[in-house]
Amino acid sequence: MSSTQHDPRSVTGSAPRHWTERIGIPRPLAWGFIGVLIFMIGDGIEAGYLSPYLLDQGIPAQRVALVFSVYGATASIAAWFSGALSDLWGPRRVMWTGLSVWVVCHILFLTLALTTVDYRLILLTYGLRGFGYPLFAFGFLVWVTAVTPRGRLGTAVGWFWFAFTGGLPTLGSLVASGLVPWIGAYSTLWVALGLIAVGGLIALVLVREPTGARRLAPEGERPIITLLGSLTILWRRPRIGVGSAVRAINTASQFGFLVFLPVFFTETVGLSLEQWLRLLTVMFATNIGFNLLFGVVGDRLGWRRTVAWCGGVGSAVSVLALYYVPAAAGPQYALALLVAAFYGATLAGYVPLSALMPSLAPEHKGQAMAALNLGAGVSVVAGPAVVAVFLGPLGVVGVMWIFALLHLASALMTAFLRLPDGRSADGAVHQRTVEPRPSPSSPTGKEQG
Repeated sequence: MSSTQHDPRSVTGSAPRHWTERIGIPRPLAWGFIGVLIFMIGDGIEAGYLSPYLLDQGIPAQRVALVFSVYGATASIAAWFSGALSDLWGPRRVMWTGLSVWVVCHILFLTLALTTVDYRLILLTYGLRGFGYPLFAFGFLVWVTAVTPRGRLGTAVGWFWFAFTGGLPTLGSLVASGLVPWIGAYSTLWVALGLIAVGGLIALVLVREPTGARRLAPEGERPIITLLGSLTILWRRPRIGVGSAVRAINTASQFGFLVFLPVFFTETVGLSLEQWLRLLTVMFATNIGFNLLFGVVGDRLGWRRTVAWCGGVGSAVSVLALYYVPAAAGPQYALALLVAAFYGATLAGYVPLSALMPSLAPEHKGQAMAALNLGAGVSVVAGPAVVAVFLGPLGVVGVMWIFALLHLASALMTAFLRLPDGRSADGAVHQRTVEPRPSPSSPTGKEQG
């Protein structure tokens, strides 16, 4: 949204007063964070058991893998469209679309596909459902970036990722672990639908902030230009392209690790499968807390500096530690947990990217967030691709060094991520908590530094 259309003072005032604002949550959007948390708990319920459940229904493993591949592809496309459509429609409408798609497709998945164990229907309904959660959750993220003053944006997006990852997979898997033994796997999927509906309605009915109901792109811009702009912005604004590449590197190692680290820790290091699963839980639980922490740190230390040092350099060190410490120490579980937590924490160092990217193109925040989400989708493919190409010839140690070097490269790339008003996104971010409204005579509508 053009900054000429919205005055941040209308959202938070000259100083935070309500307790939500004191902890970094924009008060008009507070219910939205709660809604996203509940929504993502519902979406994450199936994460730990849907694959074995489908196998138990007699579906071959390769076909089950294809179901999740299609789901991942549609989710990646929806993540990109969440920003582009927010520019065109406004975040609220995008969120309603995501909620509706999730609910309708999940009902069809439960009533038609699973009851008949029709593979084509399972592939269709579950695949289409992949459009749901990114439109809802990332539509809200665009809303957050559109209305939060720059000086507190890092903290606000930290709270978003706290809610997002707290639900998927952490609390979602925890809820499933209690419900599946009690009411069964199929009934638990109906509980997920209820949580989705409750979380979605909380966010969409109780949040009444007006910016989300309006298109974010400049008035008069044609719809096709707005949609294409979410791709062309990658080269129209090279800084956005660099930021998208940094986001792709952010979680590429995470998705790559899921391919080969289970074997490394169980067969080479000597941990049991149960110990590996607990280690993975600690890794992501640590990431949740540090998502919030690094959002706050970014507002104090500077977004670019936080991404470069805590995210890029920190992740390079933690990736190597994740290999060399267990390889040297053997099945010392406490040490393995420590380095896993270290890795989860450093991944969160990239959180301020969600604040930095829309600030690089303040008149096209939706397009900038679309580019960020496109990078996230690329990481899902890039991480396993690195493993597939290099694990054979280079082994585990070689792949770990490749990921470490990629993280270091992302740290260097942040040198290009400078704000359009000339500031470096380092120490100047927190100089003002309220930004002045641009002069009506400003030809660009950009925020004035």
